[in-house]
Amino acid sequence: MRRVGLVITTILAAMAVATTTAAADPSVVVSAAHRGASAYAPENTIAAFKLAAGQGADMFELDVQETRDHELVLMHDTTVSRTTDAETVFPGQSPWKVGDLTFSQIRRLDAGSWFGSDFRNEPVPTLGETLSAMQASGLGLLLEIKAPHLYPGIEARVADELRRNPLWLSGNRVVVQSFDWDSMRVFHEELPQVPIGLLGTPRIEELDDLATFADEINPPYADVTPSYVRSIHDEGMQIFTWTLDDPDDMRRMISYGVDGVITNKPDVLSDLDATPNRRTGRGKAEDRASKS
Repeated sequence: MRRVGLVITTILAAMAVATTTAAADPSVVVSAAHRGASAYAPENTIAAFKLAAGQGADMFELDVQETRDHELVLMHDTTVSRTTDAETVFPGQSPWKVGDLTFSQIRRLDAGSWFGSDFRNEPVPTLGETLSAMQASGLGLLLEIKAPHLYPGIEARVADELRRNPLWLSGNRVVVQSFDWDSMRVFHEELPQVPIGLLGTPRIEELDDLATFADEINPPYADVTPSYVRSIHDEGMQIFTWTLDDPDDMRRMISYGVDGVITNKPDVLSDLDATPNRRTGRGKAEDRASKS
């Protein structure tokens, strides 16, 4: 059964469900900051999420994995070598898999210097720390469970962490997504009130079945066509597409009627929003300022 009140209708910048016609207006398309404002700050860090808020994002996206001792931490790759100094700190522990390290070990890592000296000693945050730090931001959260097959039971642990932060649930501010659709069926059983996103590009003939538990289909933008968007909307679902940083690509996806754009550069999408919001007569930035 379809759930009402999807997150797009409840976060600050999305006051009405987008239709194909309405979505041609950037002011009604949700801006989701991919791993935060990750073009300008180290991905999956609180610094990147806070910067996204300042750049006009409506949501921030993050990746959740699990340490060897079952702490939920934010990391995109299944190893920590690309975005931390693990090779220096733990030279004998190649390939530095997230699930092979304890939380205390991951806490010793610098997750910012690889990006720039201004972010030196930025830590790998936990999911709980992030929920706490961003609670007052007004942003929604697009939470990806990364590689759940590596972490049996992670769906229940993510659900428990959200239950420990009830303001996120009571505000209907969270969408949980994954490339692993079976994992999302499991998560839906854990927290049926939380909207579910499916990463990838399912066949049109699959959409009817997927709509029994999912609320969003979130494909790469190269796969998106106007007819595919209509097929998703016809099933009562929404479509967030990734990862767009070029304004021309953003305009094209918006013209197709997508409900959300996932971007490393939320400021670029905000710049498309210079015309007044037809619902309020103000721009998005003015709307946000009036609520702060």
